[in-house]
Amino acid sequence: MRNFKNLLFVALLFVTATILGQTKITGTVVDDTNQPLPGASIVVKGTANGTSTDFDGKFTLTAKTKSGVVVVSFIGYKTREFAFSSSKSNFKSIKLEEDAGALDEIVVTATSFAIGRKTPVAVSTIKAADIEAKLGAQEFPEILKSTPGVYATKSGGGYGDGRINLRGFRSQNVAVMINGIPVNDMENGAVYWSNWAGLSDVTSAMQVQRGLGASKVAVPSIGGTINVISKSTDAEKGGIVRMSTGNNGYQKYGMTLSTGMMDNGFAVTASAAKVSGEGYVDGLQFSGVNYFLNVSKEINEKHKLSFNVIGTIQEHGQRYNRRTIAEYRATEQGGKRFNPDWGYRNGQVENTSFNFYHKPQISLNYDWIISEETFLTTSVYASFGTGGGRRTQGSKFISNDYRLGGADQPIDFDRIVDENISNGALGATDFFAASKNSHEWYGVLSTLKTKLSETLSLSVGIDARSYVGSHWYEVTDLLGGEYFYNDDSSDNTGGQALQVGDRFSKDYDGIVKRYGVFGQLEYSVDDLSVFFSTAISNTAYSKEDFMKYAANDPERKSDVANFLGYSTKGGANYNIDDQQNVFANVGYFSKAPFLTGNVFQSDRSTALNEDAINEKVFSAEVGYGFKSQVFSANLNIYTTSWLDKSLIRSLPGPGGENLTVNINGLDALHQGVEFDFLLRPMDKLAITGMASVGNWKWKNDAVGRTFAQDGTEIASSTVYAKGLKVSDAAQTTFALGAKYDLLEKTTISLDFNYAGDNYAYFDVNRRNDPTNTSNPWKLPSYSLFDLGLRHGFTIGDFDTTLTANMNNLFDVEYISDANDGDGSTYDTAQVYYGAGRTFSLGLKVKF
Repeated sequence: MRNFKNLLFVALLFVTATILGQTKITGTVVDDTNQPLPGASIVVKGTANGTSTDFDGKFTLTAKTKSGVVVVSFIGYKTREFAFSSSKSNFKSIKLEEDAGALDEIVVTATSFAIGRKTPVAVSTIKAADIEAKLGAQEFPEILKSTPGVYATKSGGGYGDGRINLRGFRSQNVAVMINGIPVNDMENGAVYWSNWAGLSDVTSAMQVQRGLGASKVAVPSIGGTINVISKSTDAEKGGIVRMSTGNNGYQKYGMTLSTGMMDNGFAVTASAAKVSGEGYVDGLQFSGVNYFLNVSKEINEKHKLSFNVIGTIQEHGQRYNRRTIAEYRATEQGGKRFNPDWGYRNGQVENTSFNFYHKPQISLNYDWIISEETFLTTSVYASFGTGGGRRTQGSKFISNDYRLGGADQPIDFDRIVDENISNGALGATDFFAASKNSHEWYGVLSTLKTKLSETLSLSVGIDARSYVGSHWYEVTDLLGGEYFYNDDSSDNTGGQALQVGDRFSKDYDGIVKRYGVFGQLEYSVDDLSVFFSTAISNTAYSKEDFMKYAANDPERKSDVANFLGYSTKGGANYNIDDQQNVFANVGYFSKAPFLTGNVFQSDRSTALNEDAINEKVFSAEVGYGFKSQVFSANLNIYTTSWLDKSLIRSLPGPGGENLTVNINGLDALHQGVEFDFLLRPMDKLAITGMASVGNWKWKNDAVGRTFAQDGTEIASSTVYAKGLKVSDAAQTTFALGAKYDLLEKTTISLDFNYAGDNYAYFDVNRRNDPTNTSNPWKLPSYSLFDLGLRHGFTIGDFDTTLTANMNNLFDVEYISDANDGDGSTYDTAQVYYGAGRTFSLGLKVKF
């Protein structure tokens, strides 16, 4: 008994000494306008002991010593250090200042974030906390819908099928990057967001640079740049468990674990999540697994390695076919949720349009601080995509005779199966195929930045990419049939009975090799910052067709088409005083056309389009900024001329042969004014708003001509586009939002978004009638409200966050996307209705 008392006494002394030796550190991290910085990193210097600020910028950290130093950092801000002790542990408000140089130390990336009051571009930065609070079950691009110049929709409504336009340009002409690494398709420039559905869980910050942007890559974009920075060594030690639910069976659950920076210099962050649901639109069931891994190693103060893997394994039903407004309103089954591309087979949901894909991005980043003046960052990356989309062969899938009760009902797949079975030796008349796509993509981005003097710095780098994309049609389900007889004599499988797994109709590789160099000079003295950059690149396209040509056919492999591109841009920012700044930028560049639809005479040919030319872009912008602790605002005016848009037409020649005609000289002009602001009339209330008014038009008609060897014109064709509105994105958008702190850790938000002057998508290349001068059909404008609630509390010792979101609060019926129809009228437009009222509820537990 006595020994037990002695042991207990020693234990109490040990516990008491441990407690007395600890220090509880508290504070709030804000920016220079006193806005909270959620997600800022606070670490006890020389240890792995750290935490991050909550939604309100507040933190609590228990140090294991009575005194020491805490390091406070956040992406794009100067790092600050503070000494703490048992008598000085409450730091109240810690203010961080924006700093471009801080990015080199914090962000492992081969491109640049723009810095307020220094980088002369129009920019919007979205922090991780805003994504967490407002995204809910929306598509990832939709978090940007309150950003000036942005129009984002769910498109057909399938999981990951959302789209985004920036200043009227589609994603093909908007550079999208993850940690500075491009993800736009190398053949057509498209971005498929379903491949990156897990980004919302691991994003540290996302920035939209409108117009020229500040990115250091050899191939510039037209509309702007979206750069997503994932978590790296900034992740604190511990973990997060997430669970979400929402309308139409939406379920998501996952976990993130991080070691923080360990004593051996390693830091590991891993995240995985499973998501599934039925979709707001009928027949859009989906399932996906998102994953992310970062392993970083600080070798020493001058060398750092970071390995990243991110991807999503997903499959989802799609709504491919649009309908007229009258057809939707006549639909009893589903109404605006109606999807003509699904039905039932053996009592289970089956889709005629269905997507499945997996496209991991793998990168190794190396940072080397060569000296106090010189810094090198290099990213070597690879991407291996595989998957495809379901396609149908046969006419029964779109026939109302094969629906369960009428035109507004699901497809009766069982009837199609029964008829294929009864055909016996005649084979299947209707079956499923898949448009399969895979690729191997390798690249390197490397930037060396050095200070030439106290005021002048130089950045130079390389951007090299090698890509092979394979594309083919494959029989995937004969729907009860014994085979499919291919009567197409134009490919190698013509006249054959095809089984599941056989390829037909299309089978080719698209090969892209792009390499370039870039350089940038930056001059900064007192309140003036100036930059000038230039780049030159070569894009080489080729193609090998395995379906149309025999193995020994010399036309099987195309020649290589080379396109030399270049860019030059410059800008300046001047800080008038501590609150005001002005900036201007101007740029011109020439870029290669896309392989798809431009470089070759047709999709089914390896013959090069010898007269294909580069597209050119001229852009200029001026802006004004005001920043104070109560009110901040930005105003900018831009003009972008898209010159020589690449178009081709196929025309009959004098001998009945097909002739390829290049339409040169077609230009578009995108002009607009953008304004955004933040008002904090009191500590608990923040009001945000923006207005974006654009005037985007086609400037002229354009003519393409083909000549015989003797100079005689043998064919010509004209695109009649002068004065027509650029389509497929709202040219006028407004947003207004309010966020109010009900309690210390409880915040409610209400956001309003307006979209107007949106014209139905039309193919300008089809405007061949000189008497048709009418604009495409103009969609009705619409206004939406979103409501959000965030509540923080503790479960035991675990910080817990509950988020609730209701989008389209008043269940407004609106048209988000439309294709122009005959006569450009309300009656003929093919449309998608936007989602009605939706909700999501999420729980996050930190440990």
